[in-house]
Amino acid sequence: MSKQIEIQSFNEKIIVKRVIGNISGTKESPTVIAIGGIHGNERAGLNALSQVFNNIEKENIPFKGNFYGIAGNINAILKNIRFKNVDLNRIWTKQEVQKLYNGYDLEVEYQEQYEIYIIIRDILKWEKGPFYFIDLHTTSADTQPFITISDSLNNRKFSSNFTIPTILGIEEFLDGPLLTYINEFGHIALGFEAGQHDKKESVDNTVAFLWLALVAAKCVKKKEIKNYSFYKKSLSFFNEQQEFYKIDYKYTIKPLERFKMVDGYKNFQEIDKNELLAFSNGKEIYSSYKAKIFMPLYQQKGDDGFFIISKISKFWLKASRILRKLKFHNLLTLLPGVDADLANKHTLIVNQKTAKFLATDIFHLFGYRKKIIEKDKFYFIKRDRKVSEFL
Repeated sequence: MSKQIEIQSFNEKIIVKRVIGNISGTKESPTVIAIGGIHGNERAGLNALSQVFNNIEKENIPFKGNFYGIAGNINAILKNIRFKNVDLNRIWTKQEVQKLYNGYDLEVEYQEQYEIYIIIRDILKWEKGPFYFIDLHTTSADTQPFITISDSLNNRKFSSNFTIPTILGIEEFLDGPLLTYINEFGHIALGFEAGQHDKKESVDNTVAFLWLALVAAKCVKKKEIKNYSFYKKSLSFFNEQQEFYKIDYKYTIKPLERFKMVDGYKNFQEIDKNELLAFSNGKEIYSSYKAKIFMPLYQQKGDDGFFIISKISKFWLKASRILRKLKFHNLLTLLPGVDADLANKHTLIVNQKTAKFLATDIFHLFGYRKKIIEKDKFYFIKRDRKVSEFL
């Protein structure tokens, strides 16, 4: 297992080891697992986890269930870089995880992945659910805090405890993030983006979010947290109520491409159609939408140039919740060109003609995400699942 390291982060020395903290409370459940630093230059989550674990111990806060803090890419954390060779948050697929068992000579990010995988697997074996996974991040652009989730009803319900913007379905645009892998086993999982990488406010926002999450998971009571009202207000400052957004477009940076965002963009900033956003090999990139820009890239590593998002109506959210609870998704296979995947009960295979007729938004409404296009067919994966054995 990885050795512990000492780093200077946000003007304080902190000890980073794979399991940052572990609390076993008075009851067997629930279990909260928070991951910080899966990108090594995103250290706010590590500082915040250290603070929260220290406060629980110092103040002897009554705790129900279990709470684990896990460090992500320790090699990259030490060097304060996003990753060395491979993005640790882009290799969580069943195929990649299976490879971990096939050889011992793993390059650095896969060694990190193996250790994290074993810890998560063991926690799921030892502890009782429900399990709540929280992945703590920061961004290269200035931003207010926000949440990202795969659009399952369980994820929506848990995220409703926080009055901050919530982005649905980002996993459709990313290859192999950890939370998508976790979601496939039916567990609640959300990502929290606290602010810009090097701003102290990002640590404060993460601390506030962790306390609110522990209360929402029923591990801690509000009255036991001295500054609970402050934490609640500090995150509610940005929005009076939760708003949901969908991703309309992602600009993917190609290998060897010289990409540069126009300076000064912030997350959720309004943009106009035909507005200059970035440059690719010196060529101008303009927006095709009047919407909001999301996660513009202002760092060297990463291939997500920027996203464009728009707000989801309350009517759509309510309709999708009703349709899923009534199991209307079972009717989709009655449509021509839509077949169940015999190899995976959670997957629908849709031919191109039907996919053109039935927009992706329709499948989203019924709780499916688009995964890949293979041999002229679309594969849609069901988001709402019962808990299954972790592989």
